[in-house]
Amino acid sequence: MIFYKTEEEIQYIRQSAQLISATLAEVAKFLKPGVTSLQVDELAETFIRDHGATPSFKNYHGFPNTCCISVNAAVVHGIPNDRELVEGDIVSVDCGVYMNGYHGDSAYTFALTGTPREVLKLMKDTKAALYKGIAKAVAGNRIGDISYAIQQYTEVERGYGVVRELVGHGLGKDLHEEPQVPNYGKRGNGPILRPGLVIAVEPMINLGVKEVTYEEDGWTVTTADGKPSAHYEHTLVIRKGQPDILSSFEAIEEAEQANPALVTEDED
Repeated sequence: MIFYKTEEEIQYIRQSAQLISATLAEVAKFLKPGVTSLQVDELAETFIRDHGATPSFKNYHGFPNTCCISVNAAVVHGIPNDRELVEGDIVSVDCGVYMNGYHGDSAYTFALTGTPREVLKLMKDTKAALYKGIAKAVAGNRIGDISYAIQQYTEVERGYGVVRELVGHGLGKDLHEEPQVPNYGKRGNGPILRPGLVIAVEPMINLGVKEVTYEEDGWTVTTADGKPSAHYEHTLVIRKGQPDILSSFEAIEEAEQANPALVTEDED
């Protein structure tokens, strides 16, 4: 069943989504070689709780941490650990917040200095694909229009691998609601988009093949060929005319650009 949100509910979701954006901006300030993903996770959890919210992911179906932190060939659902980050790593941080009875969900991929140019281009193209998909997220279109736009930009035009097993989703009172939002598909297919539908759009794009493997920890999803993967995610609500993005990358990008240990994906 698809749930449509009232304006009051949308504002609650916006608050949760904006807190994730602020959390990821704190992460952007903190990331550098020598820190661990577990330290990043602890920072995020403290920040979220200090702002009166609860991490959506912690204990969700048994997930042990606040953030999914996926490094290099890990696509999504990476469990934070004690490995120190090194130059050349890319780090996807996916985070959810529960506040006032509603969830928000957003993700961003960071590159430490020394990241190869082709990987930076993958990141740039994945973020661009997110906005290509979001541009189709308007009343009257269908889910397949979002999916097609992402696949066309990344897989058809640029030769990347689009992960099939993992998709975007609706959200609200529950972290994962209907409908599913794949990153591949056909225009004109799937549920029609109506005002008040809140969804998370999240392209997961691999530098190499589309196939993935599942690690023994039961959570981490990794590219089958060991090549890097990028992941960006926004929470948004369907409106007439243009989408309304509830999360934001603005503060994240500002912090990213100010951190000398990070390289932005559009730098040469």
